[in-house]
Amino acid sequence: MGILSNHIPSAISRISLLALTCLLVLSSCAINPATGQGNIVMMSERREMEIGKEEHDKVMQSMAVMTDEQLTAYVNEVGQRLAAVSHRPDLTFTFTVIDSPEINAFALPGGYVYINRGLMAYLNSEAELAAVLGHEIGHITARHAVQQQSSGNLARIAAGVGGVVAAVATGSGYIGSQIMDVGSIWAQAGLSGFGREHELEADSLGAEYLLRAGYDPQAVIRVVTVLKNQEDFNVKVANKQPSYHGLFATHPRNDTRLQQAVASVGALPANQATLVDNQRFRDEMDGLIVGESQAITGTAARNRYYQEVMGYTMVFPDGWSVTETPSTASAASSDGTSSLRVEVQRMQESIEPRLFIRDKLGITNLQKSEALSQFRLTGYTGVVSREGASQRIAVIYMGPRVFIFTGEMKDSAREDELDAQLLASIRTFRAIQSNERFSGNESKIRYVQVGEGFTWPALARMSPIANYPEETLRLINGYYPTGNPQPGDWIKIVE
Repeated sequence: MGILSNHIPSAISRISLLALTCLLVLSSCAINPATGQGNIVMMSERREMEIGKEEHDKVMQSMAVMTDEQLTAYVNEVGQRLAAVSHRPDLTFTFTVIDSPEINAFALPGGYVYINRGLMAYLNSEAELAAVLGHEIGHITARHAVQQQSSGNLARIAAGVGGVVAAVATGSGYIGSQIMDVGSIWAQAGLSGFGREHELEADSLGAEYLLRAGYDPQAVIRVVTVLKNQEDFNVKVANKQPSYHGLFATHPRNDTRLQQAVASVGALPANQATLVDNQRFRDEMDGLIVGESQAITGTAARNRYYQEVMGYTMVFPDGWSVTETPSTASAASSDGTSSLRVEVQRMQESIEPRLFIRDKLGITNLQKSEALSQFRLTGYTGVVSREGASQRIAVIYMGPRVFIFTGEMKDSAREDELDAQLLASIRTFRAIQSNERFSGNESKIRYVQVGEGFTWPALARMSPIANYPEETLRLINGYYPTGNPQPGDWIKIVE
């Protein structure tokens, strides 16, 4: 009783402060459904649902989705099991598997959860899959995206990832481009993470949902460990940048706060941990594509163009036709109202991109001008009026070359719309990453049982993985940098 009474004044003070805040901004105060605490938000739950649907449509238009109905149904089954025991069980949750080799997952307001198959390749149990989905559900139930929007941080978070190209063990290395390609600022913010405190809260909520659903909450720790190992590999072995998602990017290795948060939700007694058989998980993951797939690089995907000779790629607007020479590419809309030409010159001297446009291209009356900084490339762009028509001009430096973009806008009534379309396309320009393009048979995960005399070097010698095969096989099986399975254990190989 004495302990309780000592805390009464501070508790009353917190309640009074919250009440006063709510009185001052009554229309903006809401109780967080997951934490029970007050949040200052500028959005009703109804509007949250509307935004979620609008942004989900953008994601579905801008990202390739897995067509494997059985795998999608399995992920949805696991996700719905967690959603049913979450703090917002009345929400209609939607779970989507993105056909991307990148190691990422994200969520949108209103119940939309996405996981890349690239991340799924690193998971080794249904509980670990549930840990990822539970983390994203936690973002939704705690309304993290809505809080960020209300505080004005949403655009800042998304903008902060512009130009970040993160390399992963698959060698494709374009997480940054995946983020920039998504036509939704909410999705960009979700892909890049919401900061240390919100990510930790999402982990804690995810662990709680795992416990309620019958999974081991320690799966959250295992997922973070596996993905931290993957980051260590990228930095120390492959000399690449770490990957980017908030699920693990904000946590230091052996994160004490994370361990305390997971431990605080409790643990299932051994006789109550019902979801421990991973035969179903192995059945569903067997055959999962590793690396690039035909669906991503095929013509059915977004209108991404690859210029192999010059080593660049960019996304032209949907429906545009493309013609090319060894050093130029020209794309045009079907209605003839706009076009974009890309040509290249070898850089003769080191000058700022802005000065290149002025001194080398002879354009001195540039309007709406701004510097470009994307995927570690620099450039400059603006609009110029020539002979009564407007053009979007841009230059981007890549290596010893300067790429020159000339966009035509032939419908003055739609000039703002057409210019925005041209600028968005220019902003997707980047270097082709190693192993990015599909170049043969797809590699797939297969499950095998370990026999006597197993060694990782021997398995690596038989693997089709071109770069760092032993390290990659260890990573996807959770044995990096050391460790070995026992005879009879199941492991993943790549065929």
